[in-house]
Amino acid sequence: SGKTTQLPKMCLEAGRRRIAHTQPRRIAARAVAERLAVELSTPLGGFVGYRVRFTDETTPDTALTVMTDGILLASIRRDRLLRAYDTIIIDEAHERSLNIDFLLGYLAWLLPRRPDLRVIITSATLDTARLSEHFGGAPVVEVSGRSYPVEIRYRPYEDIDEVDAVRAAVSELMAEGSGDILVFLSGEREIRDTADALIAAVPRGTEIVPLFGRLSSAEQHRVFAPHDARRIVLATNVAETSLTVPGIHYVIDAGSARISRYSTRLKIQRLPIEPVSRASAAQRAGRCGRVADGICIRLYAESDFVARPEYTEPEILRTNLASVI
Repeated sequence: SGKTTQLPKMCLEAGRRRIAHTQPRRIAARAVAERLAVELSTPLGGFVGYRVRFTDETTPDTALTVMTDGILLASIRRDRLLRAYDTIIIDEAHERSLNIDFLLGYLAWLLPRRPDLRVIITSATLDTARLSEHFGGAPVVEVSGRSYPVEIRYRPYEDIDEVDAVRAAVSELMAEGSGDILVFLSGEREIRDTADALIAAVPRGTEIVPLFGRLSSAEQHRVFAPHDARRIVLATNVAETSLTVPGIHYVIDAGSARISRYSTRLKIQRLPIEPVSRASAAQRAGRCGRVADGICIRLYAESDFVARPEYTEPEILRTNLASVI
């Protein structure tokens, strides 16, 4: 529905001039700020800026600052009542990261003390009734995005490994017609292994583009650059909701992600690979319904999908709180 780019513009039109707009990931904060600067015909770092760890592209006159939720949370130490802002937009709240949950709790405490403050919480898949109740019966606005129908195909693999399953799914989709393919994998190593295997398997001229959080900004920009050749984007769950990769007609979903868990026995934070929830799987499938009718191949059985939990377990229930506190 375009909520990430259009809501801040509506706030600007309404006369708000100190807007904080949060994203769960650095790559998304930068991409959203760049997109808003283009839509508002203003250079990035002036009227529209962004702040992520180690980078501050803002000036004292910046009206709209896109930032990670961690940056907003850290600013509470210096500015307890968040007086630097008159409007706060918490985007992708369904991710229920530690930072987001602590911000939602803090904002519920802050709002009675700052009656002038406006808070907007946005998400594609969220239990809106519970969140509205948390904020004392806050109004819920539903905007249904327009999307094209997506055909779901289940291709569970047992006798072959994941890389071969992806390669088979890519061949199947290439036979369907033209259009870019987005492949969801669990991590950086899986992306590199799959990229190496696909280079030898796809027709010459096909572009293979990795996308994960640790990439440099120049490499991340490749995903948004115009291109003529067919493209296969290999991404972690950063492309699930945080970023909309343009031109995607097909999705291949390996059905897993690295999910942070704290081991109380070992006293360490781990990142095991786990099956994604049904809400996450639906988000992934929806990525290929933006420009035309799409096809999503899930590399697991339909019975596996039905047995999965509806939502991803919030991070606050499975991780160490010390870093945020």
